[in-house]
Amino acid sequence: MLNLFDGKVKAWTEGVPLDPKTLGQVANTVTLPFIFKHVALMPDAHLGIGATVGSVVATKGAIIPAAVGVDIGCGMMAVKIDLDANDLPNLSELRGVIEDTVPVGQGQHRDAFGNLSKAWGVLSNLYYNDIVIANPERFQGKDQNDLADKAFLQLGTLGGGNHFIEVCVDQDNAVWIMLHSGSRGIGNKIGTYFIELAKKDMELHFINLPDKDLAYLPEGTENFDRYWKAVKWAQMYAEVNRQLMMQEITLALQQKYGLLFLVTDTAVNCHHNFVDRENHFGENVLVTRKGAVRARKDDLGIIPGSMGAKSFIVRGLGNPLSYHSSSHGAGRVMSRGEAKKKFTEQDLLEQTSGVECRKDTGVLDEIPGAYKNIDAVMAAQADLVEIKYTLKQVVCVKG
Repeated sequence: MLNLFDGKVKAWTEGVPLDPKTLGQVANTVTLPFIFKHVALMPDAHLGIGATVGSVVATKGAIIPAAVGVDIGCGMMAVKIDLDANDLPNLSELRGVIEDTVPVGQGQHRDAFGNLSKAWGVLSNLYYNDIVIANPERFQGKDQNDLADKAFLQLGTLGGGNHFIEVCVDQDNAVWIMLHSGSRGIGNKIGTYFIELAKKDMELHFINLPDKDLAYLPEGTENFDRYWKAVKWAQMYAEVNRQLMMQEITLALQQKYGLLFLVTDTAVNCHHNFVDRENHFGENVLVTRKGAVRARKDDLGIIPGSMGAKSFIVRGLGNPLSYHSSSHGAGRVMSRGEAKKKFTEQDLLEQTSGVECRKDTGVLDEIPGAYKNIDAVMAAQADLVEIKYTLKQVVCVKG
C-alpha cells in the first residue's frame, strides 16, 4: 500500500499502471473539505467522470452524486451450479439460449412474466412513494407512466457497455453462472438528474470546485434527502435486476436441456457503484464506492477479469485502511475510443481464443488488451481479499 499526497490517498497500486490523469483526478477529490480521513485507491483505478473509477470516498456531511455515477447499483452476481464442465452442452448453442432469454443492449422485455411482475410489485410501491412523490419533477406528470413502464420492462435485462453474462469453470471443474449489470435506464435518469442538480446548487451558492463534476449535496438539505431516497431505491432495483436475470437463465437452461441441476453455492450479489452509511475508525460516515466492492471480513465478492481472462470469487479481509473494500475488476488501461483505434478484429479473435463470445468490431472496446492484467491487480490487493475460487469463462454474452 502506498501513501500519496501526504497520506490523503492510500493506494493499492503497486505493480499496476496508474496514469497521471487519474492521479490528478484523485488529487482534486481530496481537496474537498468533507472528505473523511483519506481516499482509498484500488489497483484497478482509472479516470472517471469527476471521481476516479476504482476509488473509495468516505465523507462526512455531503455526498457527490457523480462519485456514485449514473449506473447506480451496478455490480455482480455469481452462482455455482451442480454441473461439471463435462456436462456442458454445445457452447455456441448455450450462448444462444442465454441471448434468447435475457434482452441485451437497449433491449427490454416485451411481455410481463411472473417473477418480473412480482418484483415490480414490490419496487413500484417504493417507486411511487420515494421517487415520484418525494423526488424531481421529471419523475412526475406526463412522463411518469412512460418512465414506470420502461423501468418495469427493463427489469431482468442486461444493458450494454461492459455488462455481461458468463458461463465459467472453476479450478475444480465446477460450473458457475456470473453476470454484471446495474439499474438500467431508470438509474441513469436518477443519476444524471442529481448530478446536474448538484452543479446548480454549487452555482447558486458560488462554490468553486477543482472539477465541476465533483459537485456535492450537503447533508440536511432537501436535495440531499431526495437523492438519498432515489439512490437507495436504484440500488435495490439493480440488485433485483440481477436476481431476475439469474432466475431466468437457470430456468431456461433447465427447460432447454432437461437439466435438474441445483444452485449449490450463491457467491454474492454485490454492488460496486454505490453509497451507504457505515462506521469506520469509530465514526459514522457516508462511503461511496465508485468501482469498488465491499470487502468486510468474510464478505464474499466477485472480481472479474476481461472477457478473455480469469475472474475471482474472493473473501474479504476487512482491511480498515481501504474502508473494507477491494477492486471491482481489472480496470481499463485505455479508453474505449483508444481500444478501437489500437486493436483489430484479428486481435480480438486471438485474445478471446477458447471463449464462445462475440468476436466482431462491435465489442472491440471490450478486448482484453484494453484492461489491466488481472493477476497483477490481485497481487496488489493481497491484504484486502483472499481468493476462494478462480473462474475461467467458456461463454460470454455481451450487451
